[in-house]
Amino acid sequence: MKDHHLTSLRNILLLDRTQDLSETDILYPFALDELLCRQTGKGGPAICHLWRHPHAFVLGLRDSRLPQAKEALHWLASLGRSTAVRNTGGAGVPLDPGVINISLILPKTAGDDRHFHQDFEQMYTLIREALRETGYPVEKGEIQGAFCPGDYDLSIAGRKFCGIAQRRQAKAYIVQAFVIAEGSGRERAKLAREFYERAAIGAAQPDYPIVEEQSTASLEELAHIGPHAAQAFIDAIKRVIREQQSRDEADRILPNGIIPTSEEIHAMAATLRQRYGIS
Repeated sequence: MKDHHLTSLRNILLLDRTQDLSETDILYPFALDELLCRQTGKGGPAICHLWRHPHAFVLGLRDSRLPQAKEALHWLASLGRSTAVRNTGGAGVPLDPGVINISLILPKTAGDDRHFHQDFEQMYTLIREALRETGYPVEKGEIQGAFCPGDYDLSIAGRKFCGIAQRRQAKAYIVQAFVIAEGSGRERAKLAREFYERAAIGAAQPDYPIVEEQSTASLEELAHIGPHAAQAFIDAIKRVIREQQSRDEADRILPNGIIPTSEEIHAMAATLRQRYGIS
């Protein structure tokens, strides 16, 4: 299978951090993406970064402006969740080991005037192909009542399991997706709804999503891919990438020398927190 939206994956390098849940700061993976994107923009490789987080809730920039956002974050912290405002689009998202995050970090080409929808199409196509063998068609389009709503909500049978956002730098860009692979979509939507009920006190209704619990489900619930749905989905993403590459290119892994040091990543996380955090 070859699809023009996947041609950029031919030379992509894999950075699979899904088995590493040691970093509790939710901004760590976003800071890593930011640094890797800078390297890609300077002529470094395209990268597919796969990661998970043990227990977090990440906000969009619009969420951070809600009247009681700071108080709502304190409530989330009391539940043991790492919290932060991310520098990509979108709204609030609960994260845990059942949610697989994908970052496609790709260089801009000369004269690149791509519309951001083309960036989203790349991620949509990758995820759609990863789920092809389930037999369940993946639809795109906003799902009413879902948390982090957008035109590129991905759904099966009318229930959302994935959202996509992007971050563009001068010479490279990042397309990020969260994929609810296993566990209860309803419970995650309930948490998001409770966040907005606390954060949006005093806000006008159009300023935040109205989350409905039945809007969201996991791949385990929707596509019946078994109790180890998270690992099955990770393996499927890797399979699609291998299919784009020749035998010599298959399983190209990101060399350690390209990965920023932990100190550099933590420093960038501190910068992001200062720049986008709630005062």
